[in-house]
Amino acid sequence: MTRFTGTHDDLDSEQIDAQAASWFARNRNDPDRAARKAFDTWVSEPAHARAYAEFEQLWVDLAQLQQLSRPVPLARRKPAPWRPALATAAAVLCAVLAFNLGTPQGPYVQQVAAQEQGARAFKLPDGSTLYVNANTQVNVDFSAQQRDIYLLQGQLYLEVAADKERPLWVHSGAAKVRVVGTAFDVRRGQRQLVVSVAHGQVAFSPDGQPGALTLLGARQRATYDLEKGTLRQQPLDSDQVADWRSGHLAFRNRDLASLVDELNLYRRQPVQLAEGALGAYKVSGNLDVNDPDALIKALPALIPVKTLALANGQIKIEAR
Repeated sequence: MTRFTGTHDDLDSEQIDAQAASWFARNRNDPDRAARKAFDTWVSEPAHARAYAEFEQLWVDLAQLQQLSRPVPLARRKPAPWRPALATAAAVLCAVLAFNLGTPQGPYVQQVAAQEQGARAFKLPDGSTLYVNANTQVNVDFSAQQRDIYLLQGQLYLEVAADKERPLWVHSGAAKVRVVGTAFDVRRGQRQLVVSVAHGQVAFSPDGQPGALTLLGARQRATYDLEKGTLRQQPLDSDQVADWRSGHLAFRNRDLASLVDELNLYRRQPVQLAEGALGAYKVSGNLDVNDPDALIKALPALIPVKTLALANGQIKIEAR
């Protein structure tokens, strides 16, 4: 797995970006006098002021872009709908309808499918690198004006080549993530949509509306509950972003609902979680993505639940 070790200056820059994101969010919520005074002290540092200005500009750019209708040339082809037949191939990474691969600014449409095995990676024509996890479906649609990636299901990690004239958007249902140049992870499960940033900045709108924007900096994660419509942010270590690429995940105080969402990426038949408060149980442990059932079997020893193996291969988790 690639670790984001970086230099001391890189780490300082990530810390400043995270602080800028936090201050930006607080300032939009009408801070009190003490908070404004603390912000004035913080922003007086030139590096802090630059980072905060970048977040302000990102906010303005995103609001303007979402208000404009994107022009579509007559010759452009829309991404073809996902074909279920692609999902039947095990351990396949499919590239379909690709053209003008050597022209970063030219039209580029591609469908990507990964089944059973994840951690697949390839270069996009703009210089970005796309990683896909197991059981993931992605459509890529680049034009001369904009770069769009559609996460239909599963998980992806992007190391985005900077291009201020042509922002990159990740769409997942109604949700949108807007970036210029950064590295971040998006996971779409049955219950949650999770955005985690390794470095750089992203703007996240869980319902696609400019008024609901969340700005994330380095080593920050936003988890959106698709059923409740709630958003929770938390800090994280940079090596926790896209750790699935190594094949081993270590987690601490993870919500069971979030863990089940991720487990379902690695099983042919999904894990069901009984209704009630089970999803809020906190779990700590390790996951081998090639043997997810080992963790499932260990759950009753970690939290007060029982697991039932169903005849169709699914597993149901119930309260004990």
